Amino acid sequence: MNTLLLSIHWNPNPELFNLFGISIRYYGLLWAVGIFLAYMVVHYQYRDKKIKEELFEPLFFYCFFGILIGARLGHCLFYDPDYYLSHFWEMILPIRFLPDGNWKFTGYEGLASHGGTLGLIIALWLYCQKTKLHYMDVLDMIAVATPITAFFIRMANLMNSEIIGKPTDVPWAFVFERVDMLPRHPGQLYEALAYLLLFFIMLFLYKKYSKTLHRGFFFGLCLTYIFTFRFFIEFVKENQEAFEDQMMFNMGQWLSVPFILIGAYFMFFYHRQKKA
Repeated sequence: MNTLLLSIHWNPNPELFNLFGISIRYYGLLWAVGIFLAYMVVHYQYRDKKIKEELFEPLFFYCFFGILIGARLGHCLFYDPDYYLSHFWEMILPIRFLPDGNWKFTGYEGLASHGGTLGLIIALWLYCQKTKLHYMDVLDMIAVATPITAFFIRMANLMNSEIIGKPTDVPWAFVFERVDMLPRHPGQLYEALAYLLLFFIMLFLYKKYSKTLHRGFFFGLCLTYIFTFRFFIEFVKENQEAFEDQMMFNMGQWLSVPFILIGAYFMFFYHRQKKA
């Protein structure tokens, strides 16, 4: 039987609607929804823990810039260091210099989730230095909310037909018509559903056991779950860069390993060290 006929043909218009010449795209809208829901979840935890409102207000600033800077630097330095180290301003600014000496606005075309995670962790440390909140308490609260943002980011990738999977003959394969006519694993959808499941797990654990689980547990669970899944899902996803084709594990998998180990430490060993 023709696998192509059984596949889901995927070719949505990335633009949701156009308002007075301003393009409203699914990608930006889904990102915004994910960030807003995470904001609400963290805000709920601050109120639940009776933390002063004025301490919550600057948190968004630290998270936004920490993730953006980390994700951008992560992409440039992990995936294409030779180019960006010789084109420094293109790493910092959302532009590309043209051979004729001109430049064009491109936006930040490359963002790496591993770099964004590292940037967020550093930004939250700076936030805690300023607010005097316990670092692990803040990391735990952010960890509870992170999966819902990750879900909407991967749905945004799906609407953009990016981060696609490898060719396959499974009956739920997607044909990303903007890329080619091959039935492929919907890698974005796999990740999105995994992160949505983690979000519900986080909510359940927070509601039932937040008073008994040790500091660092939610942070550790978030890192271990997300990056373990990320490690294995990479086997059915196309590599982002050509140099990865020669590697036993691609860059995303290698970068996931330290986060998995750090997550496991905070889940199973951090509290023992604190008691010692």
